[in-house]
Amino acid sequence: MKRIVSLFITCLLLGALPLVVNAQAESPGVQKAMAFIQSLSDAQKSRALYSFDAVTRFNWHFLPPTMVARHGTVVKDMDANQKQLLYDFMQVYLSEKGFKKTRDIMDFEYYLKEIQPKNPSRIPENQFVAFYGDPSKDKVWGWKFGGHHIALNFTVVDDKLSYAPFFFGVYPAEAESGERKGTRLMKEEEDMALDLINSFSDKQKAKAIFSMTTFNEVVTTNSVHVGPLPDEGISVKDLNNQQKSSLNQLIMHYLSAMPPKIAEMRLKHIANEDFNSVKFAWAGTTERKKAHYYRIQGKSFLVEFDNTQDNANHIHTVWRDFRGDFGTDLLKEHYMTAEHHQHK
Repeated sequence: MKRIVSLFITCLLLGALPLVVNAQAESPGVQKAMAFIQSLSDAQKSRALYSFDAVTRFNWHFLPPTMVARHGTVVKDMDANQKQLLYDFMQVYLSEKGFKKTRDIMDFEYYLKEIQPKNPSRIPENQFVAFYGDPSKDKVWGWKFGGHHIALNFTVVDDKLSYAPFFFGVYPAEAESGERKGTRLMKEEEDMALDLINSFSDKQKAKAIFSMTTFNEVVTTNSVHVGPLPDEGISVKDLNNQQKSSLNQLIMHYLSAMPPKIAEMRLKHIANEDFNSVKFAWAGTTERKKAHYYRIQGKSFLVEFDNTQDNANHIHTVWRDFRGDFGTDLLKEHYMTAEHHQHK
């Protein structure tokens, strides 16, 4: 984390590198992808493997799969070896912190089943994985992993990696009973933002808080592609140095789920597009356990946080790239280059 902080400061001073990251270091991911795929039965492969241009690549959600069907092969039906191969593969494309968060959210389904035994949607390991294209030979391929409160979407184009949209959520945000009482799986996303908004002066709060009522969900929901939301909130340029640092740390916390190289690339791009123009916007109360929502928006990205459902004890978060969701920017570059070569 210290290395990323230092790098971000350097980028602010010197400018940033292009919005691409060479995925050469991700080549072990191809090997691990194929090891997992080869472990699947024919029936599992029929559910897990698609062509890259299949429209289901863009289908994603965060509700339980019993409510919104998913494409892919499901974790709960895998044997122990297949699960291990899947998790080995996932750890190439997630940071250690991101993988732990994913597994923690998955494991929380056991707690939900415990406290809501009659709810038919509480099914542990009801997460799905799907591949689009052939990782072993295609220059363009992708994969996704998702279920209740998890949606991860990856696209690889000419050895460059795109990581968006990604969604993490948790219910309950704080366990109120049982052996897990007091557990808060996503406390940093909430506490860091509450500390920031409550450090604001009255004048700053007047700019930052655009509504005293909240939304019932992240505004962008599960849209395939999104554009900037209304230009609301307070700009980084209107924050003091400590507040700027706090917002920077909050952005880095979201990025910390990504592999380090991807996190560094995104920080460089945010610096390049003018960090001072990033806006922090708030809706609702500024107290924990009461409904609140916030978003962080720059020229190319959007973070949304919502904790309004179930008596403000149900968190949803999402990261969107306006030009890069599902690898859109990388694919555009790839096809323009391919067309150029075709006309030579």
